[in-house]
Amino acid sequence: MLNETFLRAARGEKTDYVPVWYMRQAGRSQPEYREIKEKYSLFEITHQPELCAYVTRLPVEQYNVDAAILYKDIMTPLPAIGMNVEIKGGVGPVIDNPIESLADVEKLGELHPEQDIPYVLETIKLLTKEQLSVPLIGFSGAPFTLASYMIEGGPSRNYNKTKAFMYKEPKAWFALMEKLGDMVITYVKAQIHAGAKAIQIFDSWVGAVNAEDYRYYIKPIMNRIFSSLKEENVPLIMFGVGASHLVLEWNDLPLDVIGLDWRLPIHKAREMGVTKTLQGNLDPAILLASWDVIEEKAKAILDQGMARDGYIFNLGHGVFPSVNPEILKKLTAFIHEYSSR
Repeated sequence: MLNETFLRAARGEKTDYVPVWYMRQAGRSQPEYREIKEKYSLFEITHQPELCAYVTRLPVEQYNVDAAILYKDIMTPLPAIGMNVEIKGGVGPVIDNPIESLADVEKLGELHPEQDIPYVLETIKLLTKEQLSVPLIGFSGAPFTLASYMIEGGPSRNYNKTKAFMYKEPKAWFALMEKLGDMVITYVKAQIHAGAKAIQIFDSWVGAVNAEDYRYYIKPIMNRIFSSLKEENVPLIMFGVGASHLVLEWNDLPLDVIGLDWRLPIHKAREMGVTKTLQGNLDPAILLASWDVIEEKAKAILDQGMARDGYIFNLGHGVFPSVNPEILKKLTAFIHEYSSR
């Protein structure tokens, strides 16, 4: 029997308690995962459906969270379209053939999920047919964030190359947005058809762009993506870091849930006019504090979130590797107990 509390909250419905899941809940801080990582790289884990399903469901079993999120990286579909991606320890994704021109954009191929990423679809099927009692969240990177890696050649602090490309090469930029938009739609629909019950789009680094530029350079493709995914009738979540200035732009899009980082309080987002379900937004650094501090901060966030229906507890970004898994278990129990009173 599937526990649908998370799905109901995502749709803005009344729930018996506040559902919770954590970004980067699978891996990193779990000793079982660290043991696996001594033998296999991230890409090697995701290419083995049984192992990847195990990593994905571990937090559900250990923490009693209300949703699982598929263990994979936002870079997963990029090799199929022609990007040479390597995940380097301590650095992150590195691309040795960055996009520099319209010609580079035109060379990009298309994603064919059944041929290119069958292991992702197989993992989803294993999890949703046999292993999970809670909904599985599939995900994709958004075009801006994917483009930032593809243009910079790896992680960046300021996204100067990406923004310069956007301003100097608008024709190439919009061509890249369309290509990546097509890929995201294809990729996400394949995840839904394999069994994912909700989707989160990570535009992790879009906070680097101001609202005016977002409306012109990025929002049209996001509108096309969400409009196309809406047909699938699963909750759609949007999340970015340092992007509080964009929440009203997201509120306009045909999506269901806006994930907030810790910079914008939930009550402030509501006061600004955000009408969607909200998800968030405990600062992950607080998980390294004493339990008294964690409980106090979580309670304050819950009080704001529960002021109306349509709220999901989460962090304002991902779990740090140094977080004690027992804290996540205790926090989940506290959220369930406090919100069901």
